[in-house]
Amino acid sequence: MNFPSELKYTKDHEWVKVEGNEALVGITDFAQRELGDIVYIDINTVGDEVSKDDVFGTVEAVKTVSDLFMPVTGTVLEVNAALNDSPELVNSDPYGQGWMVKVALADVADVENLLTADAYKALVGA
Repeated sequence: MNFPSELKYTKDHEWVKVEGNEALVGITDFAQRELGDIVYIDINTVGDEVSKDDVFGTVEAVKTVSDLFMPVTGTVLEVNAALNDSPELVNSDPYGQGWMVKVALADVADVENLLTADAYKALVGA
């Protein structure tokens, strides 16, 4: 399993990559493995401010549907359009082309409260 050290993580298995006052958000390699083959992603929060820990969308796998939880408070600027045609990108490249949303951070300091790669790795027992 992959745990990029430059990312921050949540106990709910989302990751955050900060780029200035914006961040990319996706689900972790661990999460996509647990879900199995992802077939559909539903995110309809573009333009909305979503508070930390609130649901910003859902991901549907062959056997289940799971909520996506916002790791930091921010306004959803963009949804990864590539996922409309290729939701399997989340399975094949969860930290790259499989990102879910880009958000404008309400407070960049929120990121400091998230887990490091080592802490997340310990959480999932890897």
